[in-house]
Amino acid sequence: MSLRFGTIGTSDICRRFCDALAQEEGARYRLTYSRDAARAEGFARANGGVGWCSSLEELAVSPSVDAVYVSSPNGLHAQQAIQILRGGKHVLVEKSFASNAAEAREVFVVAHEEGLVAMEAMRNIHTPGFKRVEKAVAEELGPVRAATMGFSKVTSRMARLRAGERLNLFDPRLAGGATMDMGVYVVEPAVALFGAPRRVLAAGVMDDVPGEPAGSPYARVDLAAQVLLDYGERVVHLSYGKLSDCVAPCQVEGEEGTLAWQSASAPHGLRLHEHRGSSMVYNVAEGDGVELPVECAENDMVYELRDFLHAVEEGPDGLFTQRYEQVTLASLAVQDEVRRQLGVRFPAD
Repeated sequence: MSLRFGTIGTSDICRRFCDALAQEEGARYRLTYSRDAARAEGFARANGGVGWCSSLEELAVSPSVDAVYVSSPNGLHAQQAIQILRGGKHVLVEKSFASNAAEAREVFVVAHEEGLVAMEAMRNIHTPGFKRVEKAVAEELGPVRAATMGFSKVTSRMARLRAGERLNLFDPRLAGGATMDMGVYVVEPAVALFGAPRRVLAAGVMDDVPGEPAGSPYARVDLAAQVLLDYGERVVHLSYGKLSDCVAPCQVEGEEGTLAWQSASAPHGLRLHEHRGSSMVYNVAEGDGVELPVECAENDMVYELRDFLHAVEEGPDGLFTQRYEQVTLASLAVQDEVRRQLGVRFPAD
């Protein structure tokens, strides 16, 4: 049986998700919800859908879909996911899963009550590249003592923000900001690899939110940050933002070897550098290391989709499903603490 999907949203990421659905035998795209009925219709027709609606209630009870991909502003994710779950449908929720960890717990509680699956569409941790990273960390590096991951990219939206335009992406009232948009790409891999840290230290670059009154709790937004995760036996350094382009590789340093790879958002180019002892006080890995080949589809959203289908087959209480639930909750707890230290507030806090 093929899982029939509806989507919330008509963005480019929704189009890419529909393309992933078209490549997967176990899933198919059926309809789209948007508050703008004409936009929903145009999206559905362009992407092979059979229906559209401008009512979230209609989507929630539609007999034409079994699951919904939620791709709306972060601040709407939790309430929309809960409404869809109460309508009897699984939800795959675009990152960040919710405004904060408390909201995420509410979603997962409802999912378990309804016997349905709620999962975060955190693309990078479902890719073959990251799963090869997980294997290396578990089996090939020895005790890990340090890790570094960065994801920063300048987009046209920065220029629009600088011009005084108010954008969802940078609006704390909609759970926007660099931590939720970019930081999640490095926070979640760190948590997936090492679990919840015992301490979080953060510093960031902030800006005023255009049009927000002075003195409002939502008047400041984060544009970039540096974060240290303290695990006691290891330290993880995370860097992210919207103000510059990061070109440095990610790496995990173990006592027996170091693994480096390109791109936190789409792990590839993995190289394993084995430690070689030396009488020298300072020694680095020799040569260029050993390549760890990884094949990846051009549209890597197919991997989060496949894992979601696996979770639906297993059910909300299965070990596979529970693992990703815990990663989401622990990651949002880290993001909550980063925002607290930076002074970024959301309505759901």
